[in-house]
Amino acid sequence: MAESRPPFPPFTHETAVQKVRGAEDGWNSCNPEKVSLAYSPDSYWRNRSEFINGRAEIVAFLTRKWVKELDYRLIKELWAFTDNRIAVRFAYEWHDDSGNWFRSYGNENWEFAPNGLMQKRFACINDLPIKESERKYHWDRSGPRPADHKGLSDLGL
Repeated sequence: MAESRPPFPPFTHETAVQKVRGAEDGWNSCNPEKVSLAYSPDSYWRNRSEFINGRAEIVAFLTRKWVKELDYRLIKELWAFTDNRIAVRFAYEWHDDSGNWFRSYGNENWEFAPNGLMQKRFACINDLPIKESERKYHWDRSGPRPADHKGLSDLGL
């Protein structure tokens, strides 16, 4: 059986929101192998200034990322969608190994194959140093963002 990941394109507002929340939950797992399975085997990324091709490079990239970005918590929000494309905005909070906190803001453009796997991802990201007291994301790292936790718009981000 061929790999697939519903919901499938063409997207409706409801299925685009499901896809965004699924991506958020996956990334919040901080499990590179699990996250890579949402992408096609030949997926192409631009992440900041880095270019990534295929699942093996995705796993290597995410492994490096989550060694550096500790206590990572992410919120994604649907911005726009068409048949097989979704645009999101996001922000995540993390700290480095010296205890310096950051909120990283960005936008992503996604393109999906008919089987629901993401085949292209383009991400633009900026990092803002914050004080620990300025953090807005407070949920247990052992799971996804709780359904009752505010989203980006509700948090004023």
